[in-house]
Amino acid sequence: MKILKDINSKNKNKFGAEILSIGSELLLGNIVNSNSQWIAEQLAILGIPHYRQTVIGDNPKRLKETILEVSNRSEILITTGGLGPTPDDITTKVIADTFNTNLEERSDILFDLKNKLKNKDRNLSESQKKQSLVPKGAEIIKNYSGTAPGIIWSPKDNFTILTFPGVPSELKEMWAKEAVKWLIKNNFSKKIISSKVLHFAGISESLLADKIQHLLKGNNPSVATYASSGEVKVRITAKGHNLEEVNRSIKPIEKELNQITGLKCFGVDNETLEEVVIKLLISRKETIAVAESCTGGGIASQLTKVSGSSKVFYGGVIAYNNLIKQSLLGVPKEMINTHGAVSKQVVEAMASGVQKIFKVNWAITVSGIAGPTGGNNLKPVGLVNFCIKGPKTLFSWEERFGSNRTREDIQKLSVINALDRLRLSIIMGN
Repeated sequence: MKILKDINSKNKNKFGAEILSIGSELLLGNIVNSNSQWIAEQLAILGIPHYRQTVIGDNPKRLKETILEVSNRSEILITTGGLGPTPDDITTKVIADTFNTNLEERSDILFDLKNKLKNKDRNLSESQKKQSLVPKGAEIIKNYSGTAPGIIWSPKDNFTILTFPGVPSELKEMWAKEAVKWLIKNNFSKKIISSKVLHFAGISESLLADKIQHLLKGNNPSVATYASSGEVKVRITAKGHNLEEVNRSIKPIEKELNQITGLKCFGVDNETLEEVVIKLLISRKETIAVAESCTGGGIASQLTKVSGSSKVFYGGVIAYNNLIKQSLLGVPKEMINTHGAVSKQVVEAMASGVQKIFKVNWAITVSGIAGPTGGNNLKPVGLVNFCIKGPKTLFSWEERFGSNRTREDIQKLSVINALDRLRLSIIMGN
């Protein structure tokens, strides 16, 4: 591999990293470009600045032009996609052509390919062998689970290219096992930047921001709020020389946030509301069943996304039609006629019915008007009734999510609201 003359003396006109995603399928929208987002996060963790992301289709001319542009303004180019045996896997060849360098066949890659393709005693096809061709002098990034390796190559002073396959699992493994070590060893990673995300439910972004206004003014760590449907996230970001230093900076901010908000915070980082609920039920050795109308099985769907949920989630009834509420859950016809299917009385009766059918500790039920039709002045679109029946209590409530929301939004908000109230009920031991 060509060694950089002085990696620590940076060219003032070249700085940071760029991400280049290659593949016409990305431009056509057939595949979501999650790789760029993930790489950006990893660069931030390493403290490597990056200011540009580009997507190029499988076009050699445009790809070559982009690589040349990047080589004149950035220190690092990270590519994903275009590695493999198919005709549209053009990345390696175009990179070599861009810098007038020949490709060479690597025997170590051929050996690895034969092992992975179980062709030890046979010749590989030309398309398969293509994956063993790399620019002369390039260092290999080993692909542990796929067949196409990546490269680390410095075709000119103060410029290095790192290539990765487009398959996310392969990219992530190669990055963790190979790229991180190289970037740190070659002094690209100066300071570690790390974040922790806290998830909140039952509070608006504006109200939460008002409560933690003094924390939002900090620089290191910095605190920022952002909302998604049904929840608010707070990201704490700190910079330091090592992970231990960063974690020490984040910890007191996280502690203060929890003291200010109490039980509004339900999870950290990738932890989901449904995971929290399932963990709580497992820890208490308690069980649950659901009866849903307007959410059409949405609560059950979220709970069963969690591995191990079968230990505590017994099942449910999608009682979308009133006849099912009557015949399966035992809701009296007179009750529906008197109070309506969307009412406190009906969801409470549904809870008693589903708890009896499945013989569980907890039951959660929902009935509402998701729209866009079906509402009236007394019961508008967005009105949803809920009930939680636990070992010691029967708790029902109603929400008015607003008739201006879409059907999907009302259903999603109903699921999140139900799971969060369930979480709180279990914690309080009701």
